[in-house]
Amino acid sequence: MAKGKYIRGASRRSLLQQFGAAAIGISFAGGLAACGRQGGSERVVNFYNWDTYIGPTTLDDFQAAVGPRVEMSLFATNDELFARLRAGNPGFDVIVPSNEFVTRMSQAQMLMELDHSKIPNMANLLPEFQDAAFDPGRRYSMPYTWLVLGIAYRKDRMPAGFVPNSWRYLFDSPQFSQRIALLSESADLIRLAAKYKGHSVNGIPDAMLTEIEQMFIRQKPHVKAFHEDDGQDLLAAGEVDIVLEYNGDIAQLMAAPGGEAYDFVVPTEGTLINSDCLCIPTGAPHVDDAHAFINYLLDAEAGKKITEEIQYPTPNAAVAQLMGEAYQNNRVIFPPADVMAISEYGAFEGDEKARQYEEIFTRISAA
Repeated sequence: MAKGKYIRGASRRSLLQQFGAAAIGISFAGGLAACGRQGGSERVVNFYNWDTYIGPTTLDDFQAAVGPRVEMSLFATNDELFARLRAGNPGFDVIVPSNEFVTRMSQAQMLMELDHSKIPNMANLLPEFQDAAFDPGRRYSMPYTWLVLGIAYRKDRMPAGFVPNSWRYLFDSPQFSQRIALLSESADLIRLAAKYKGHSVNGIPDAMLTEIEQMFIRQKPHVKAFHEDDGQDLLAAGEVDIVLEYNGDIAQLMAAPGGEAYDFVVPTEGTLINSDCLCIPTGAPHVDDAHAFINYLLDAEAGKKITEEIQYPTPNAAVAQLMGEAYQNNRVIFPPADVMAISEYGAFEGDEKARQYEEIFTRISAA
């Protein structure tokens, strides 16, 4: 994506599928060798990021403040990110995997250990984000955002006074037949179904996985689409009335003109929490500048500009202090404490389990 370019209302994952790389000027890894050569006079950081997941001037601001130019390429899913680097790093310096992929990639020796002495802005992080179960001691990652999945809906398409505050309305009910969109991320979808059934999002037994598969096959005739994180676009276009989506995407939609038509709820059963992280992949050609870029993204003022634009919850205490009350008190961005208390991070449980989730989703899709 061209530096600083941002299209409000598109999700962090949807732009690639909608427009294609050429239409929006995205820089891809094919050009990394030239722009990132070690012997060149220009300093460059090659950044592999989700779409629409940066401030409008962040990359230019970093170049002005620190020196290196940032070339940003985009990926659409964690699976795509993992596959792109599994065969070897084509030249990326900083990447943004989600929490369980931090574990998966570090175990596969695909991430470098971070030098915390080169990231002094780590001190800006909230205490609960300075360590992580998926990356003990923050050896391989710094938190960029955190996010939750919930139910977004068109208020005028609901019964009077009705709030769809259970996963049942998406997973196990004909009430909104052919007006439902579900996320196509296999692990997330299956984990949320386990949560609906009263189980943890982790350690799901095979018998329950069979129940979940059968439930989704029964529900499939009522599902309009399995979307690739562009559920808010389907909602805004009137193609669906109720959708499984990330809170930040819906906060963006609700902040846009006409946003009062929509609402968002985290179901009473609880939800799945994710955290997108900043990492340096093994083989990064510009390690010092990669550290400098991560440190810059954790700066209070830089982080404020990013957060104002993307509307995701920040793990950065210094940023949170600079944000206004409209952000700090936004119940979409920061869901109620009672539902957060029963919500969980998904843990990486091995390649075999990941493949099992993908196979289940494939069978659901083919049913």
